[in-house]
Amino acid sequence: MNPITIYTDGSALGNPGPGGYGAVLISGRFRKEVSQGFRLTTNNRMELMAVCVALELLRFDGSDVTVYSDSKYVVDAVEKRWVFGWEKKGFAGKKNPDLWQRFLRVYRRHSVRFVWVKGHAETVENNRCDRLAVAAANDRAHLLEDAGYTPGGE
Repeated sequence: MNPITIYTDGSALGNPGPGGYGAVLISGRFRKEVSQGFRLTTNNRMELMAVCVALELLRFDGSDVTVYSDSKYVVDAVEKRWVFGWEKKGFAGKKNPDLWQRFLRVYRRHSVRFVWVKGHAETVENNRCDRLAVAAANDRAHLLEDAGYTPGGE
């Protein structure tokens, strides 16, 4: 099975405000792009949602995955193992527990490592994800409700 490379980005037009995520999945000669916008959300929620959706698209458990993200919020939480401590404490006092729980469910099905990349830099695929996320956030006709968003709870 080919290793899978995933690039993700999230964006909010105002924080909170309309937002969107974009993801590019690459495995061998296969490539898939996904994006979606939401009426009211935050940047951090969209960054994390992009990773969740991308991992959920993988067809086979046990995939070898590298996720490239410009979100220190997401990358550090996983690579520094903070999210596992948050989970043990029931995510008490943490923002976005719904998405972190969703993330952990799919994360545990694969072998995933994260790589932080500088946003709006020379990473072509990350820039593509940014364009997908912003376009989705601006697509007013197709914005969904971010059911997990709560004011102040991010």
